[in-house]
Amino acid sequence: MVSPDLFTPFQMGAVPLPNRIVMAALTRCRAGAGNVPTPLNALYYSQRASAGLIIAEATQVSPQGAGYPRTPGIYSEAQVAGWRQVTTAVHQAGGRIFLQLWHVGRLSHPLLQEQGQWPVAPSAIAARGHVTLADGSHHPYVTPHPLETEEIAQIIADFRKGAENARRAGFDGIELHAAFGYLFDQFLQDNSNHRTDVYGGSLENRARFLLEVTEAVIGVWGAGRVGIKLSPSNTHHNMADSDPVRTFSYVVEQLNRFALSHLQIMETGESDLRHGATPIPTAIFRPLYRGNLMVNGGYDYEKATRVLACQEADLVSFGRLFIANPDLPQRFVQGSPLNPVDRSTYYTEGPKGYTDYPTLNPLNPIKAEVAFSS
Repeated sequence: MVSPDLFTPFQMGAVPLPNRIVMAALTRCRAGAGNVPTPLNALYYSQRASAGLIIAEATQVSPQGAGYPRTPGIYSEAQVAGWRQVTTAVHQAGGRIFLQLWHVGRLSHPLLQEQGQWPVAPSAIAARGHVTLADGSHHPYVTPHPLETEEIAQIIADFRKGAENARRAGFDGIELHAAFGYLFDQFLQDNSNHRTDVYGGSLENRARFLLEVTEAVIGVWGAGRVGIKLSPSNTHHNMADSDPVRTFSYVVEQLNRFALSHLQIMETGESDLRHGATPIPTAIFRPLYRGNLMVNGGYDYEKATRVLACQEADLVSFGRLFIANPDLPQRFVQGSPLNPVDRSTYYTEGPKGYTDYPTLNPLNPIKAEVAFSS
């Protein structure tokens, strides 16, 4: 049997992919007024439609879920219409696109909330660090409002509504952002979850919120079009767990009960190591999870090729490389040099560092046709 590589087609749940090169969700802070996607966002994503799959940037399911300026939402009719421009442009270019649904939990601030409301979290434990507003000012994180048990039902409903809106906007599926210290992660890890109700204490209780939301959004999308992203080794936003291998092994095993499109594992990056993270190899989770496994975290062509050849993962997602190289699959195929990324434009406004990176053949961009029928 020939080992798969980045260019081998793959059936990801209900979605056929022409290759295994995934564009990771990337916050770029370029939504328009009202956190509505714009034609500039549509151009950006359509430029990258040769990816086997695009996972669009983290998108808050309610005003309460926002933690950064100019990040898109999926809770208003204007936002649905804005995202429909994006999905139409990507589909016309031959691509496939999921939306990543998001709630930042405690990583917000009253200045980012409607009517100055307090951010919410599993427990009244503030994160270290600060939010950054559109004017560049920094404000320390506040101690969040600990969610009452009955309040959690509303957040589950917000995710369900976000899933419904994403479907109306023309996406091919969704991914729940349960990584990087945001709300799902805050429930899962025991340094941020000190609850004593059915959502805290035991592993079963700490995982309950994620599993209930997963069930709710699969009820909207059906099998094979919902994915989940986890980050077992993450230390950002001062996340920690007393036994992360046990915690995330339990979560991964529980996700087998759902017919997910994929499980994405965000691996340890350089910044995690600088913050004292202990890497947890994805190889620990591979035998525990029976579905499609995607890996993310500093992968280049060589590293991605190795992980697929060893069958330690089925798909690889790339972040920074897709920022600077809209035609990344073509560059990989041809062994062409990669554009350097301009970090200073990660979170700025306008086309600079967003839609102006050069392609190898701008007059004849590569197509992203599906290699086999759905």
